[in-house]
Amino acid sequence: MRHPGARLPLWTLITILLAGPLAAAERFSIVNEGFFQQGAVQAARPVLARHAPASVLEAAPSGGADQDLEAEMEAVQSSLASLFTGRSGTSLFRDLPKGVAKGAVQKLMQLIASAEAGSAQYDAVQHAARIKPGKRPTTMTLGEIYDWIARTPGQQHAIGRYQFIPATLKRLAKKAGATRQDLFSPQLQDRLAHQLLEEAGFSAMLAKGMSRTDFMNNLAKIWAGLPTSSGKSYYHGIAGNRATMTWSHFEAEMSRIFPS
Repeated sequence: MRHPGARLPLWTLITILLAGPLAAAERFSIVNEGFFQQGAVQAARPVLARHAPASVLEAAPSGGADQDLEAEMEAVQSSLASLFTGRSGTSLFRDLPKGVAKGAVQKLMQLIASAEAGSAQYDAVQHAARIKPGKRPTTMTLGEIYDWIARTPGQQHAIGRYQFIPATLKRLAKKAGATRQDLFSPQLQDRLAHQLLEEAGFSAMLAKGMSRTDFMNNLAKIWAGLPTSSGKSYYHGIAGNRATMTWSHFEAEMSRIFPS
């Protein structure tokens, strides 16, 4: 029996919520709003508050060391991976709808990278990581990156052009069929980022089933360097996160890439 004062792990709480009578859109919202960036536990609280009774919220963890957050995120992703079964980023970029430039995806990815990776691009490592990998990320295998993560607990591990955190990197690599022996090359990084674009609603946006603004806000929930329509990062103030571009710039660039 659980001690009355014990606190339930976050993934258990989310699993309980998803088992309840929530609409599919609400379930996706819970997963999509904050579990794939540093500070996941804190970011989850406002989402939980919209769906969970106070008695459940009282049992939610209030935060902890970076390695504990990463463990929670991995558990959440493992238990909720089925929510993404209908969203695949492996083939949707072959034939873009009429009116969408062929280079639109590349331009979008460049925009995201400008907010996340700076001049280091595919070899970027989170600036707050005290112990960096021994060599450039693009010369490392996935296995070497996983080993670096395991050897350096208690720090942030976002890596590459799209600043993948451990839980996201492992989930996307598994979905893509990548192994520990695969090089963390620019090509692999782009491939993994494609899946994140689709999870954010890329195809739905192109098919006019999602507004460009909603898609932009979803992107900001994945990449902390992007602003939401509030003008701030979705993770503003969490683990030092902030938007690295203004909403007006983000909107202008998206309008240029994906004209209405």
